Amino acid sequence: MAASSRARVLDLYRAMLRESKQFSAYNYRTYAIRKIRDAFRENKNVKDPVEIQTLVNKAKRNLEIIHRQVHIGQLYSTDKLIIENQEKPKT
Repeated sequence: MAASSRARVLDLYRAMLRESKQFSAYNYRTYAIRKIRDAFRENKNVKDPVEIQTLVNKAKRNLEIIHRQVHIGQLYSTDKLIIENQEKPKT
């Protein structure tokens, strides 16, 4: 993969993770982050430029969907789950 292509993919990966962390619902947030990481790990060894471009286009569409769903989720936010309210252990 060319350096510019690699940088573009990494920027897309970071943008998807950043946007997914905005989900107000804990389950959606953790699911989206896990699916993004798994998908990028699964395709990290792809070498074919045409297939890389196809995957990048698919990821861009998914980023738009995530962005839209985050905004919809913020309209209908709920109380935090018990797991979200736990304090972090002090070190």
